[in-house]
Amino acid sequence: MTFTDALGRAHRPRPDARIVSLVPSITELLCTLGLAPQLVGRTGFCIHPRDVVRPIAKVGGTKDVNLDKVRALAPTHVVVNIDENEKPTVDLLAEFVPNVIVTHPLRPEDNLDLARLLGGVFCAEAAAARWCHAFAAELAALRAMPKGPPQRVLYCIWQDPWMTVSRETYIAAMLAEIGWSVPDLGTARYPRFEWNDALVADIDQVLLSTEPYRFTEAHADALEKQVGRPVQLVDGEMMSWYGSRALAGLSYLRTLAGGGR
Repeated sequence: MTFTDALGRAHRPRPDARIVSLVPSITELLCTLGLAPQLVGRTGFCIHPRDVVRPIAKVGGTKDVNLDKVRALAPTHVVVNIDENEKPTVDLLAEFVPNVIVTHPLRPEDNLDLARLLGGVFCAEAAAARWCHAFAAELAALRAMPKGPPQRVLYCIWQDPWMTVSRETYIAAMLAEIGWSVPDLGTARYPRFEWNDALVADIDQVLLSTEPYRFTEAHADALEKQVGRPVQLVDGEMMSWYGSRALAGLSYLRTLAGGGR
C-alpha cells in the first residue's frame, strides 16, 4: 500500500522512520498521532506541544533551514509544506533525504487526508482514524450551525507592508465556513495592500491575526479609530494551523461567528 502527498508522489509505510518536520502545525499533528519518538528534527517555530518538542533538535526556521543540521540528523523523511517552505530549499533537501513528503491543505476537510497520509506513512493509522473521526464530527457540527449575516472581512497577517490573504488560501476557506469572505486583491496568495477609502467601503470588519505578525489588542484599537470599521484580534494559530490545532480551530470559528473576541 502507498500513500500520496500533495504533489502526487507515492510513499510507502515506514515504521522505523526518522522524521524532520519543517511545518509547525504538522509537527504538532505528528505528536498527536504518537510519533514524537520518531521526530529527530523541527524548526524553531515548531513550539507545540511545548514539553514534547523541547528536546527535539532545531534545524533553523521554516524559510531558513540549516541543511547541514538536517543532514547530520540522517532523517529518512522530511515533511514540508508548499506555503511554509521554499522550493529551492526543498529541492536541496531531496538530494540527501530519501523521502520528502509535501503537504498543501487548502480547505478544512483537507485535514482528513493530511492525517491519513501521515498516519499511513508512519504506521499510526489507528491514531489517525480516531483523530479523523473527531475532526469530521466537529466539522459537521460547525456546518450545521445556523449562519449569521454574511461578512466581508479583511484578514491582516502583516504590517509594514500591510498584507492579507487571498480567496485561494486555507484561512479564507476557514472563514467561508461561517459565511465570511475576503476581498479579491489580485493574484498573489498573500497580497500587499494600501489602506484607501474604496477598500474600507468594501469591508464590514478587519481581522488582525496574532501570527505571523504579532498583532495585539492595542493594534486593533488604534486601527479601528483609523479606518472607522470594527477591528477584531483573532488567534492566528486557530485560523491557519493544519492538523491538531485545526480541530480546536473549528470550535474557535463557532465562537468567532457568535461575536466572541
